[in-house]
Amino acid sequence: MAFASAAESDEAGRHSSDLVFANAAESSAAGAALARPLPVGLVGSAVVSASSANLGPGFDSLGLALSLVDEIVVETTESGLRVEVEGEGAGQVPLNADHLVVRAVHRGLEAAGVSASGLVVRCRNYIPHSRGLGSSAAAVVGGLAAVNGLVAQTDSEPLSEAQLIQLSSEFEGHPDNAAAAVLGGAVVSWTDATRDRPRYLAAPLQLHPDIHLFSLIPDVRSSTAETRVLLPVQVTHEDARFNISRAALLVVALTQRPDLLLAATEDVLHQPQRAPAMPASAEYLRLLRRLNVATALSGAGPALIALTTEPELPPEAMGYGAANGFKIAAMTAGEGVRWSPGLTVRD
Repeated sequence: MAFASAAESDEAGRHSSDLVFANAAESSAAGAALARPLPVGLVGSAVVSASSANLGPGFDSLGLALSLVDEIVVETTESGLRVEVEGEGAGQVPLNADHLVVRAVHRGLEAAGVSASGLVVRCRNYIPHSRGLGSSAAAVVGGLAAVNGLVAQTDSEPLSEAQLIQLSSEFEGHPDNAAAAVLGGAVVSWTDATRDRPRYLAAPLQLHPDIHLFSLIPDVRSSTAETRVLLPVQVTHEDARFNISRAALLVVALTQRPDLLLAATEDVLHQPQRAPAMPASAEYLRLLRRLNVATALSGAGPALIALTTEPELPPEAMGYGAANGFKIAAMTAGEGVRWSPGLTVRD
Protein backbone atom coordinates (compact mmCIF):
# COMPACT_ATOMS: atom_id res chain seq x y z
CA MET A 1 0.00 0.00 0.00
CA ALA A 2 1.11 3.54 -0.66
CA PHE A 3 0.31 6.72 1.19
CA ALA A 4 -1.79 9.37 -0.50
CA SER A 5 -4.35 12.10 0.06
CA ALA A 6 -8.01 11.58 -0.69
CA ALA A 7 -10.13 13.74 -2.96
CA GLU A 8 -11.41 15.72 -0.02
CA SER A 9 -7.89 16.54 1.14
CA ASP A 10 -6.97 17.54 -2.40
CA GLU A 11 -9.68 20.15 -2.21
CA ALA A 12 -8.63 21.20 1.28
CA GLY A 13 -4.92 21.24 0.57
CA ARG A 14 -4.83 22.94 -2.83
CA HIS A 15 -6.28 26.28 -3.81
CA SER A 16 -5.73 27.36 -7.41
CA SER A 17 -4.56 30.85 -8.18
CA ASP A 18 -3.34 32.67 -11.25
CA LEU A 19 -0.59 34.43 -9.33
CA VAL A 20 0.84 33.28 -6.02
CA PHE A 21 2.48 35.77 -3.71
CA ALA A 22 4.63 34.63 -0.79
CA ASN A 23 5.64 37.06 1.89
CA ALA A 24 8.49 36.28 4.26
CA ALA A 25 6.96 38.35 7.02
CA GLU A 26 3.63 36.57 6.60
CA SER A 27 5.19 33.13 6.63
CA SER A 28 7.07 33.73 9.88
CA ALA A 29 4.49 35.77 11.78
CA ALA A 30 2.68 32.74 13.20
CA GLY A 31 5.95 31.10 14.21
CA ALA A 32 6.97 34.17 16.18
CA ALA A 33 3.90 33.81 18.37
CA LEU A 34 3.78 31.44 21.34
CA ALA A 35 3.66 27.92 19.89
CA ARG A 36 0.69 25.81 20.90
CA PRO A 37 1.47 22.13 21.55
CA LEU A 38 -0.24 19.66 19.24
CA PRO A 39 -2.04 16.68 20.78
CA VAL A 40 -0.27 13.34 20.74
CA GLY A 41 -1.51 10.89 18.12
CA LEU A 42 -2.23 13.25 15.23
CA VAL A 43 -1.24 12.01 11.77
CA GLY A 44 -0.73 14.12 8.66
CA SER A 45 0.38 12.98 5.21
CA ALA A 46 1.52 14.53 1.95
CA VAL A 47 2.15 13.41 -1.62
CA VAL A 48 4.59 15.61 -3.56
CA SER A 49 5.80 15.55 -7.16
CA ALA A 50 9.26 15.52 -8.67
CA SER A 51 10.16 18.53 -10.77
CA SER A 52 12.43 19.60 -13.61
CA ALA A 53 13.87 23.10 -13.39
CA ASN A 54 15.33 25.47 -16.00
CA LEU A 55 14.01 23.55 -19.05
CA GLY A 56 16.97 24.97 -20.94
CA PRO A 57 17.00 28.77 -20.84
CA GLY A 58 14.82 29.44 -17.77
CA PHE A 59 17.63 29.27 -15.23
CA ASP A 60 16.28 29.32 -11.64
CA SER A 61 12.89 30.50 -12.91
CA LEU A 62 11.03 27.94 -15.04
CA GLY A 63 9.92 24.65 -13.54
CA LEU A 64 7.74 21.67 -14.38
CA ALA A 65 6.26 19.14 -11.96
CA LEU A 66 6.52 15.51 -13.05
CA SER A 67 4.36 12.46 -12.36
CA LEU A 68 6.80 10.84 -9.96
CA VAL A 69 6.07 11.31 -6.26
CA ASP A 70 7.37 10.95 -2.74
CA GLU A 71 5.01 10.17 0.12
CA ILE A 72 5.44 11.52 3.63
CA VAL A 73 3.59 10.71 6.85
CA VAL A 74 4.14 12.58 10.12
CA GLU A 75 2.75 11.54 13.51
CA THR A 76 2.92 13.41 16.81
CA THR A 77 4.19 11.41 19.79
CA GLU A 78 4.92 12.01 23.47
CA SER A 79 8.65 12.49 22.96
CA GLY A 80 11.65 11.83 20.77
CA LEU A 81 12.13 11.53 17.04
CA ARG A 82 11.96 8.46 14.81
CA VAL A 83 12.67 8.69 11.08
CA GLU A 84 11.89 5.86 8.67
CA VAL A 85 12.88 5.90 4.99
CA GLU A 86 11.90 3.47 2.23
CA GLY A 87 13.02 3.56 -1.38
CA GLU A 88 15.40 6.21 -2.68
CA GLY A 89 17.90 7.32 -0.06
CA ALA A 90 17.26 4.43 2.33
CA GLY A 91 20.49 3.68 4.18
CA GLN A 92 22.07 6.88 2.87
CA VAL A 93 20.21 9.83 4.37
CA PRO A 94 20.44 10.73 8.08
CA LEU A 95 17.71 9.34 10.33
CA ASN A 96 17.79 12.21 12.80
CA ALA A 97 16.99 15.92 13.03
CA ASP A 98 19.33 16.61 10.10
CA HIS A 99 17.00 14.82 7.69
CA LEU A 100 15.64 17.38 5.24
CA VAL A 101 12.01 16.36 5.72
CA VAL A 102 12.40 16.65 9.48
CA ARG A 103 13.92 20.10 9.15
CA ALA A 104 11.00 21.13 6.94
CA VAL A 105 8.48 19.73 9.41
CA HIS A 106 10.04 21.72 12.24
CA ARG A 107 9.98 24.88 10.10
CA GLY A 108 6.36 24.25 9.19
CA LEU A 109 5.36 23.76 12.83
CA GLU A 110 7.12 27.01 13.71
CA ALA A 111 5.41 28.90 10.89
CA ALA A 112 2.01 27.53 11.90
CA GLY A 113 2.56 28.56 15.52
CA VAL A 114 2.41 25.04 16.92
CA SER A 115 4.84 22.53 18.41
CA ALA A 116 5.15 18.78 18.87
CA SER A 117 6.73 17.05 21.85
CA GLY A 118 7.77 14.13 19.67
CA LEU A 119 7.53 12.99 16.06
CA VAL A 120 7.57 9.94 13.86
CA VAL A 121 8.43 10.83 10.25
CA ARG A 122 7.96 8.20 7.55
CA CYS A 123 9.20 8.76 3.99
CA ARG A 124 8.50 6.57 0.99
CA ASN A 125 10.70 7.93 -1.80
CA TYR A 126 10.36 7.30 -5.50
CA ILE A 127 12.15 10.44 -6.76
CA PRO A 128 15.81 9.64 -7.52
CA HIS A 129 18.31 11.63 -5.48
CA SER A 130 21.06 13.82 -6.95
CA ARG A 131 19.80 13.53 -10.52
CA GLY A 132 18.25 16.97 -11.04
CA LEU A 133 14.65 15.90 -10.44
CA GLY A 134 13.85 18.12 -7.47
CA SER A 135 14.17 15.51 -4.72
CA SER A 136 15.29 18.12 -2.16
CA ALA A 137 12.45 20.48 -3.08
CA ALA A 138 10.01 17.58 -2.81
CA ALA A 139 11.35 16.69 0.63
CA VAL A 140 10.91 20.24 1.89
CA VAL A 141 7.51 20.85 0.29
CA GLY A 142 6.28 17.45 1.45
CA GLY A 143 7.43 18.03 5.02
CA LEU A 144 5.78 21.45 5.15
CA ALA A 145 2.57 20.12 3.61
CA ALA A 146 2.41 17.19 6.03
CA VAL A 147 2.34 19.77 8.82
CA ASN A 148 -0.85 21.09 7.24
CA GLY A 149 -2.35 17.64 7.72
CA LEU A 150 -1.59 17.90 11.43
CA VAL A 151 -2.67 21.51 11.85
CA ALA A 152 -5.96 20.94 10.01
CA GLN A 153 -7.05 18.76 12.94
CA THR A 154 -6.75 21.68 15.36
CA ASP A 155 -8.09 25.23 15.42
CA SER A 156 -4.86 26.55 13.82
CA GLU A 157 -4.69 27.68 10.19
CA PRO A 158 -2.85 25.48 7.66
CA LEU A 159 -0.07 27.09 5.66
CA SER A 160 -1.25 28.67 2.41
CA GLU A 161 0.21 27.93 -1.01
CA ALA A 162 2.00 31.27 -0.79
CA GLN A 163 3.60 30.29 2.51
CA LEU A 164 4.54 26.85 1.20
CA ILE A 165 6.33 28.45 -1.75
CA GLN A 166 8.06 31.01 0.44
CA LEU A 167 9.23 28.60 3.12
CA SER A 168 10.36 25.88 0.72
CA SER A 169 12.18 28.38 -1.50
CA GLU A 170 14.03 29.70 1.54
CA PHE A 171 15.45 26.20 1.96
CA GLU A 172 16.30 25.96 -1.73
CA GLY A 173 17.55 29.50 -2.34
CA HIS A 174 15.51 29.73 -5.56
CA PRO A 175 11.83 29.00 -6.28
CA ASP A 176 11.76 27.00 -9.54
CA ASN A 177 11.58 23.44 -8.18
CA ALA A 178 9.75 24.42 -5.00
CA ALA A 179 7.04 26.36 -6.83
CA ALA A 180 6.50 23.51 -9.30
CA ALA A 181 6.18 21.02 -6.42
CA VAL A 182 3.65 23.24 -4.64
CA LEU A 183 1.52 24.28 -7.61
CA GLY A 184 1.99 21.37 -10.02
CA GLY A 185 2.28 21.62 -13.80
CA ALA A 186 4.51 24.25 -15.37
CA VAL A 187 5.40 27.44 -13.49
CA VAL A 188 7.26 30.69 -13.91
CA SER A 189 8.87 31.82 -10.66
CA TRP A 190 10.91 34.79 -9.61
CA THR A 191 12.53 36.45 -6.60
CA ASP A 192 11.78 39.92 -5.27
CA ALA A 193 14.99 41.02 -3.59
CA THR A 194 13.88 44.57 -2.80
CA ARG A 195 13.12 43.73 0.83
CA ASP A 196 15.30 42.73 3.77
CA ARG A 197 14.53 39.09 2.99
CA PRO A 198 13.92 37.66 -0.50
CA ARG A 199 10.30 37.22 -1.46
CA TYR A 200 9.59 34.21 -3.67
CA LEU A 201 6.70 34.27 -6.13
CA ALA A 202 5.30 32.04 -8.86
CA ALA A 203 2.62 31.93 -11.53
CA PRO A 204 1.26 28.72 -13.09
CA LEU A 205 1.27 28.02 -16.83
CA GLN A 206 -1.29 25.94 -18.69
CA LEU A 207 0.79 23.26 -20.39
CA HIS A 208 -0.26 22.58 -23.98
CA PRO A 209 -2.07 19.20 -24.19
CA ASP A 210 -0.04 18.04 -27.21
CA ILE A 211 3.25 18.02 -25.26
CA HIS A 212 4.61 14.62 -24.23
CA LEU A 213 7.26 14.43 -21.51
CA PHE A 214 10.09 11.93 -21.08
CA SER A 215 12.58 11.69 -18.25
CA LEU A 216 15.99 10.20 -19.08
CA ILE A 217 17.74 9.30 -15.86
CA PRO A 218 21.32 7.95 -15.70
CA ASP A 219 22.77 5.76 -12.98
CA VAL A 220 25.38 8.38 -12.07
CA ARG A 221 24.68 11.17 -9.61
CA SER A 222 25.57 14.83 -9.43
CA SER A 223 24.88 17.52 -6.85
CA THR A 224 23.66 21.00 -7.66
CA ALA A 225 26.40 22.48 -5.47
CA GLU A 226 29.07 20.66 -7.48
CA THR A 227 27.78 21.82 -10.85
CA ARG A 228 26.98 25.43 -9.85
CA VAL A 229 30.66 26.12 -9.28
CA LEU A 230 31.19 25.46 -12.99
CA LEU A 231 29.08 28.49 -13.91
CA PRO A 232 30.75 31.84 -14.62
CA VAL A 233 30.17 34.73 -12.26
CA GLN A 234 29.51 37.09 -15.18
CA VAL A 235 28.03 36.57 -18.64
CA THR A 236 28.10 38.70 -21.77
CA HIS A 237 25.18 40.85 -22.93
CA GLU A 238 25.03 38.68 -26.03
CA ASP A 239 24.55 35.49 -24.00
CA ALA A 240 22.09 37.17 -21.65
CA ARG A 241 20.07 38.43 -24.60
CA PHE A 242 20.05 34.97 -26.15
CA ASN A 243 18.69 33.29 -23.03
CA ILE A 244 16.13 36.00 -22.36
CA SER A 245 14.72 35.55 -25.85
CA ARG A 246 14.62 31.76 -25.51
CA ALA A 247 13.03 31.86 -22.04
CA ALA A 248 10.30 34.19 -23.32
CA LEU A 249 9.80 31.94 -26.33
CA LEU A 250 9.61 28.89 -24.08
CA VAL A 251 6.55 30.26 -22.28
CA VAL A 252 4.85 30.56 -25.68
CA ALA A 253 6.00 27.07 -26.70
CA LEU A 254 4.83 25.44 -23.48
CA THR A 255 1.39 27.00 -23.57
CA GLN A 256 0.47 27.75 -27.21
CA ARG A 257 3.08 26.71 -29.79
CA PRO A 258 4.74 23.38 -29.00
CA ASP A 259 6.17 23.41 -32.53
CA LEU A 260 8.63 26.02 -31.18
CA LEU A 261 9.97 23.81 -28.38
CA LEU A 262 13.26 22.93 -30.06
CA ALA A 263 14.33 26.57 -30.48
CA ALA A 264 12.76 27.58 -27.17
CA THR A 265 14.85 25.11 -25.12
CA GLU A 266 18.21 26.40 -26.36
CA ASP A 267 20.57 27.67 -23.68
CA VAL A 268 24.06 29.16 -23.47
CA LEU A 269 24.26 30.11 -19.78
CA HIS A 270 24.56 26.83 -17.88
CA GLN A 271 24.25 23.64 -19.95
CA PRO A 272 27.46 24.02 -22.01
CA GLN A 273 29.38 24.86 -18.83
CA ARG A 274 28.07 21.77 -17.03
CA ALA A 275 28.63 19.41 -19.95
CA PRO A 276 32.22 18.37 -19.04
CA ALA A 277 31.01 17.14 -15.64
CA MET A 278 28.43 14.79 -17.22
CA PRO A 279 29.72 13.68 -20.64
CA ALA A 280 27.16 10.91 -21.25
CA SER A 281 24.26 13.27 -20.52
CA ALA A 282 25.80 16.00 -22.66
CA GLU A 283 26.22 13.62 -25.62
CA TYR A 284 22.68 12.29 -25.17
CA LEU A 285 21.39 15.86 -25.11
CA ARG A 286 23.18 16.66 -28.37
CA LEU A 287 21.88 13.47 -30.00
CA LEU A 288 18.25 14.12 -29.04
CA ARG A 289 18.39 17.66 -30.29
CA ARG A 290 19.95 16.49 -33.59
CA LEU A 291 16.91 14.22 -33.84
CA ASN A 292 14.66 17.30 -33.41
CA VAL A 293 13.59 16.39 -29.87
CA ALA A 294 13.53 19.41 -27.55
CA THR A 295 15.71 18.26 -24.67
CA ALA A 296 17.36 19.98 -21.72
CA LEU A 297 19.24 19.13 -18.58
CA SER A 298 16.75 18.56 -15.80
CA GLY A 299 17.84 21.12 -13.25
CA ALA A 300 21.56 20.72 -12.69
CA GLY A 301 21.48 17.24 -14.24
CA PRO A 302 22.60 14.64 -14.95
CA ALA A 303 19.02 13.61 -15.83
CA LEU A 304 17.47 15.02 -18.98
CA ILE A 305 13.93 16.12 -19.75
CA ALA A 306 12.54 15.76 -23.28
CA LEU A 307 9.47 17.63 -24.49
CA THR A 308 7.92 16.60 -27.79
CA THR A 309 4.62 16.40 -29.65
CA GLU A 310 5.44 12.80 -30.62
CA PRO A 311 4.17 9.99 -28.37
CA GLU A 312 7.50 8.13 -28.56
CA LEU A 313 11.17 8.99 -28.78
CA PRO A 314 13.09 8.07 -31.95
CA PRO A 315 14.58 4.53 -32.00
CA GLU A 316 18.11 5.93 -32.18
CA ALA A 317 17.51 7.90 -29.00
CA MET A 318 16.08 4.87 -27.22
CA GLY A 319 19.08 2.81 -28.30
CA TYR A 320 21.61 5.32 -26.98
CA GLY A 321 19.81 5.52 -23.66
CA ALA A 322 19.70 1.77 -23.20
CA ALA A 323 23.38 1.39 -24.15
CA ASN A 324 24.51 4.10 -21.74
CA GLY A 325 22.54 3.26 -18.61
CA PHE A 326 19.70 5.76 -18.89
CA LYS A 327 16.28 4.86 -17.54
CA ILE A 328 13.73 6.31 -19.97
CA ALA A 329 10.19 6.91 -18.75
CA ALA A 330 7.17 8.62 -20.24
CA MET A 331 5.85 11.22 -17.81
CA THR A 332 2.89 13.54 -17.45
CA ALA A 333 2.85 16.88 -15.68
CA GLY A 334 2.73 16.29 -11.94
CA GLU A 335 0.06 17.54 -9.59
CA GLY A 336 0.62 20.14 -6.93
CA VAL A 337 1.35 18.91 -3.42
CA ARG A 338 -1.58 17.17 -1.77
CA TRP A 339 -1.90 16.94 1.98
CA SER A 340 -4.34 15.12 4.20
CA PRO A 341 -5.33 14.93 7.86
CA GLY A 342 -4.69 11.34 8.83
CA LEU A 343 -3.50 8.63 6.49
CA THR A 344 -5.19 7.53 3.29
CA VAL A 345 -4.22 4.97 0.69
CA ARG A 346 -3.21 5.53 -2.94
CA ASP A 347 -3.47 2.70 -5.45
